[in-house]
Amino acid sequence: MKKIVIASNNVGKLREFAILLAPFAFEAIPQSALGISEADEPHATFIENALAKARHASRAAGLPALADDSGICVPVLGGAPGVWSARYANNGTGEPKSDTRNNEKLIRELAHKEDRRAFYYCSLVLVMHADDPHPLIADGECWGEIVDSPVGSGGFGYDPYFYLPAFGKTAAELTNEEKNRISHRGLAMQALAAKLKAQRAFSD
Repeated sequence: MKKIVIASNNVGKLREFAILLAPFAFEAIPQSALGISEADEPHATFIENALAKARHASRAAGLPALADDSGICVPVLGGAPGVWSARYANNGTGEPKSDTRNNEKLIRELAHKEDRRAFYYCSLVLVMHADDPHPLIADGECWGEIVDSPVGSGGFGYDPYFYLPAFGKTAAELTNEEKNRISHRGLAMQALAAKLKAQRAFSD
């Protein structure tokens, strides 16, 4: 079984990745288990941050690495929080990340806005080594709308406020199976899996 380091310390993401990677022959190891610090995320795009995180973890571990950068984007707010989703309420203060404060700020910013559409977006990168010239890259997005009051106890981040009209519930009310089938991260993993299968079929 091939070992792969997961370039994240986010407990929610690690839980989702463990489920999503279960069908594949990978032994997923969180970077924190190897004493690897989080990489800087200075870039303005999800893909650049994901690639930086994957290369950082792979170089430190000497293993293939899987990284994602993801967040929620609200068109009426110019795409914010975007790549700043996890640190939306920090405003560069260096305070600890807080889902509660992030959600409170998002709801304040959307006060009196009629357009509540939003989408979760994920860029996923797999590198076989730190200097891999051909990383596997996949992405996924999931559209919904922001509601003013949280509903549901599952998920993490903005999930309790992210309402999915097609399901009639928020992302925090979805089962793991439902979420992994339609979420931004689940769709990105499906796309990455297809690329992995195609690559193996060609190389064989």
